[in-house]
Amino acid sequence: MSTKNSKLKQIIEIRGMGASITAFVALIIIYVVFGIINPSVFSLQNNMNLLRAMSIFLLVGIGQSFVMITGNIDLSLGSVVGMSAMISATLMVKGVSPILAIIVTILCALVIGVVNGILVGKFKLPPFIATLGTMFVARGIAYMINGNRNTDNIGKVIGTDSAKRFQDFFYYGKFFGVYSTFWIALVIFIIFFFMLSKTRSGRHIYAIGSNVEAAKLSGVNVVATTTKAYLVAEVCAAVVGLILCAQAGMGNMEAGNMYEMYGVAAGVIGGVSPLGGSGLLLGTFAGAAVWQTLQNGLNMVSAQVGIQRIVIGVIVVCAVLLDIVSRSGKGLKKKNK
Repeated sequence: MSTKNSKLKQIIEIRGMGASITAFVALIIIYVVFGIINPSVFSLQNNMNLLRAMSIFLLVGIGQSFVMITGNIDLSLGSVVGMSAMISATLMVKGVSPILAIIVTILCALVIGVVNGILVGKFKLPPFIATLGTMFVARGIAYMINGNRNTDNIGKVIGTDSAKRFQDFFYYGKFFGVYSTFWIALVIFIIFFFMLSKTRSGRHIYAIGSNVEAAKLSGVNVVATTTKAYLVAEVCAAVVGLILCAQAGMGNMEAGNMYEMYGVAAGVIGGVSPLGGSGLLLGTFAGAAVWQTLQNGLNMVSAQVGIQRIVIGVIVVCAVLLDIVSRSGKGLKKKNK
């Protein structure tokens, strides 16, 4: 019995695990409460739609969480979503095959990630300023790529069959009864969860978020590690852009607007510290689910959009305050020792 208790204690003491568990408990409570108010919440179709919508929040949350754990932020993430949606749609409208369009889109997003990593990691620009600049650049590319207008339907040139395959793969298709968007997000989540929790790169990401100077002295390449975090963020943003392109069947210049903040919210609600050095992608998963379940539930009870935003805002602020209080408490304990 004592062995089981010690193992459970070890699991709970993993940094960020307590916040992740709290987020999952909150998710269950929110889901059940809204289900009691409106039983339609429990319907199969609503749950499938919920998983698909949550997947977008999860992806931007994964990207932003990687960056926040390093103690930085990525304000360009939402604009990279829009840029990716426009680049992929514009290429397909011009007759480029969907596969090539996907590859080019991801490569373009990676360029933004490298620029962010170098500006923040090498040149020591404040991440707010550096990524604010690349945010405007990415959104500018989204506007310019198709002559300052949204694209036509992607099926016009590549054909309805190719367009349908692209749209089914990223948004409308189902696998085992669940929309493909969720499976894409789940695969990406598993890959980056493994990277963050089981690899040297993951340990380095936590190290520079905890104490960048100590990390340097330990031999961590701060520039490379910071760049890796931003690359993860932009890969996630590119995938979300492709999903939005598939959903609409066209490119929208305003796609991804405010998604960088949605990513912050998903991470923070799940216990990822915006101060750096702590948090789990498991928590980000829960945070994205909490956000979408709240939004879905409030929609089902006909709550105004303004109320939805206020509720999310209050939750985010409370989550950050809890993180600060928790860190202060740990600091006091160390001093007393």
